[in-house]
Parts: sequence; C-alpha cells; structure tokens
Amino acid sequence: MTVITRFAPSPTGRLHVGNIRTALHNWLWARRYGGSFLLRLDDTDAERSTEENVESIRADLNWLGLVPDREERQSLRFPLYEAALETLRAKGRVYPAYETAQELDLKRKIQLGRGKPPVYDRAALALTAEEIARFEAEGRRPHWRFKLDHAAPIAWNDLVRGPQSIDPAMLSDPVIRREDGSWLYMLPSVVDDIDMGVTHVVRGEDHVTNTGLQIQMFEALGAAPPAFAHEALLVGSEGKLSKRLGATGVAEMRAEGIEPAALIAKLARIGTSLPVEPFVEAGPLIESFDFASFGRAPARFDMEELAALNARIVHQLDYAAVAARLPAGMTAEGWAAIRPNLRTVSEAADWWHIIEGPIEHRAEEADRQFLATAAAIVAESDWTDAPWNALTAALKERTGRAGRALFHPLRQALTGRDSGPEMALLLRLIGKDQAIARLRAAAD
Repeated sequence: MTVITRFAPSPTGRLHVGNIRTALHNWLWARRYGGSFLLRLDDTDAERSTEENVESIRADLNWLGLVPDREERQSLRFPLYEAALETLRAKGRVYPAYETAQELDLKRKIQLGRGKPPVYDRAALALTAEEIARFEAEGRRPHWRFKLDHAAPIAWNDLVRGPQSIDPAMLSDPVIRREDGSWLYMLPSVVDDIDMGVTHVVRGEDHVTNTGLQIQMFEALGAAPPAFAHEALLVGSEGKLSKRLGATGVAEMRAEGIEPAALIAKLARIGTSLPVEPFVEAGPLIESFDFASFGRAPARFDMEELAALNARIVHQLDYAAVAARLPAGMTAEGWAAIRPNLRTVSEAADWWHIIEGPIEHRAEEADRQFLATAAAIVAESDWTDAPWNALTAALKERTGRAGRALFHPLRQALTGRDSGPEMALLLRLIGKDQAIARLRAAAD
C-alpha cells in the first residue's frame, strides 16, 4: 500500500499553529513511508474563501519545507459531489429536509428542556407529497441530510486513541448540502478521500464524531474507510487554547525570528513520549515519527520553550544557510564567532555592529592606565594567530591583574558590552588598528 495523506485547510483565513501541526504530521507520515502528501484546498465556501489566503497557505508550507506532492481544489470538483449525492439518493441514504434554521433551533431547545439530547427527529422522512409541494410553493428549498444506519455501532481502531465506538442513534443525520446548493464539509471530504486514494486521515480529536459519520458515508459509497489518527489538541502554557495561540501563525513566528526547523522540531514531538530535540534537518523526525508515541493528554505549546529551542537551532546553522540574512560584509569567521550568543539570526546585526564600530565606552578612572597599557602592548605586538592570549598574558605580567579585573575592562573597552562571544574570536575580527583605537579612546 502506498501511503497517501492530505492536509485540507479552508482558505477562509491564515494557518495557525494548530493547522501547521496537522500539516506537519501528515507530511511526516507520508515521508516516513515514501508516500505522497497532498494539499487539498477545501474552498467550497465561495463567499469566505480568498486567493490571498490560498497564496498564504502555499507560502507558509513552502517556508516550512512541507512541499506537497500534489494540490487539489474542491471548487473544481463539484461534479463529483453531485454524482455521489445521486448515488446515495438511489440507495436511500440521503433525504431532503425543509425545516428552517429557526424551526430546527426551536426543536433543539424543546429537546434540551425535556432533558433529551438535541438529535434531529427525522421528521422530514415523514413528509407527504402535498407537504413538500406546499413548502416548494412557499419558496422553501430543501437542505439534504445523510441518513445514518442505526443497526450497529460505528467502530474503528484509531491510530492514536485506540478502539473507538459511536452509537449512530445518538447522532443527528448530518446536513451535507445547504438549501442554497452549497456543500458542507462532510460529503465532499469523503468523496475526495476516495478519489485521491487517501490511506490515512490525520487530524485533531475534535473530528472524532465527524469520523463516525464519515465512516458510514465511505461504506455507503462502496469504499473502505482510510485509517484515522485523531491527535490531542494543542493548549497554551496557561492550560487552554488561548486566543493568542489560536491566532499565532507563520507570519508571527517569522517576525519573532523563529527558524522553520525550530517550529518543525517542536511541533513534531510535543504531545508524544519522544523528547523535543533541536534537529536542523527533518530526517531524524521522519524516521522516528510514530502515532504509537502520541499521548491522549492535550499537547502543551509554549512560546518561551520554542524560543529556547530556536536558539539551539541557530547555534547549529552553517554560514551558507544564513549568509543571505546576515549584514553586509559579515564573513563565515564572523558568523562562527557570534553564533553561540544568538537567539535569532537577526541578532547577528547587533554583534556585527560591535565588530565594525563605532562603539562608545569610557572606562572607570581605576582602569584607564590599565587600558592605556593594553593599547601599548597591542601596538607593539606582531598580532599573531592568538592576539587575545598574547595581550592578556602580557597585561597580567605587567600589571599583576588576573580574573575579572583583567578581562572585564578589556571586554568593555573593546566591545562596549559586559558579556558576549569569546574575546579570542572577537579581537581577531575587530582587528589590530581598531583595537588600539578603542583601547586608547576608553583610556582617555
């Protein structure tokens, strides 16, 4: 069996972190088994779907490296849905219903008031030809419902949740087509999964009930259902899915300097028994991806933890991978020197400014003679491959200083900072002439 997964967003908005996690897990599963990962744009809602959102979804997936093997659009597949509806009608598995939204809402309120579950009562199945004609004369148009088979429980073995069972009698026959002729999610998704040969449907646990309904649709259309994996949903650090987390997407991540590898590494394993590790490449994540490692508890997504993971990713990035994003003139040697102190690649500009100058620092009175001596030593030196070691050794011998009293005033004078990358690396980048000038300026 060739594994085929699909990511099926509606282009009615931008992707948020939960959507990205779903896309990633579908991509990882397909890649692990050498299969195909499809992007299916569920754009049946013509009023809310926009091309701007389509382009945004494509761009986000490309930035993350989750490039689909194929793309489909539901808006181009309406004839398939019409044919499926006719097939189901011939089998007696769909029926028209004429209740208005207000009438259905009143029914639900009455059922709840009586302590009963708000399940549709199938009143439309008892309509006479005269009643239907009267509704049509009034200008009412039917919506269409899928008729569930109540004979036996709907059961499947979920790849995350294990054995699942749903009593169809406890569910309303789902509406699959609105009175205006537009399609709801349920039937087109099933038709597409059959037509595209989808073998695994990976999505959030909020779709568990939908899965029960759709399994009967697969069977009514004469197709075997795919395997299902329903993942626990993401929650924020405060213990629930916050509005901020629900709105956080690729644009916000990029603005905060998050690397795609960091987001991939984080979302691949949170909610599993495997540790979150700073993988720069996706290979180890693909090899280890397994739904058996997923837990049932909500997966906690914390932006501070992501930022810390991002720093660990940045510390591994080669110069070639970041050169286009570095300040002009910054070399591979410069990147190697400052990389261990960065949280994001964009911070490289601040450190490069320290190397190129100008900087301002005026030393304490007690350190000025010490810095003047340092400037003289540098001026006298032949600037060997280890100028920092030579400078500090000579200063220690001449002044008797050691430890912080030796190193800290030098760092301040040469960089204007109290901490930072190794001075042995920085000093070579600053250069002899610039080092002399900075030491003399601080000593004046």
